Amino acid sequence: MTTPDPDGLLAEQLLRLTRRVHRIQKHHLEQHALGITPAQSRLLRTLAHFGEPPRMADLAESLEVVPRAVTTLVDGLESSGKVRRVPDPVNRRVIRIELTDDGRTALRELHSARRAAAAEILAPLTGEQREALGGLLDTLVGAAPARGRGRC
Repeated sequence: MTTPDPDGLLAEQLLRLTRRVHRIQKHHLEQHALGITPAQSRLLRTLAHFGEPPRMADLAESLEVVPRAVTTLVDGLESSGKVRRVPDPVNRRVIRIELTDDGRTALRELHSARRAAAAEILAPLTGEQREALGGLLDTLVGAAPARGRGRC
């Protein structure tokens, strides 16, 4: 007789939840008809967190991907008018990536789509369960607890 593997079960549950989150998020992105892939969405969100337009290498490092992957994402977002390549004011050989007005509008829509996806995923949970889940997720991702969220 084999003994249950609680860590294996948890790992499977986490993988299933991750797939569900991606599927629901993709559905909400498609409903907003932004023409943005989840990877492009992640790049836009990352780009918005920089104080000044970053270099491609900065984006690749933040996204933890190879620079070639960023080039492909930027190409797609540039062709749809959401980002643009601009020369660095100090070193014209350096190219920086900045959001356009369309990109900022898309970010607002993305935020709305992500909130809708989160609401759908969290709908079965009570407030207490959400708070407990938030604390557990903070622990797993190594983040400081969010303001207003107590520890159990």
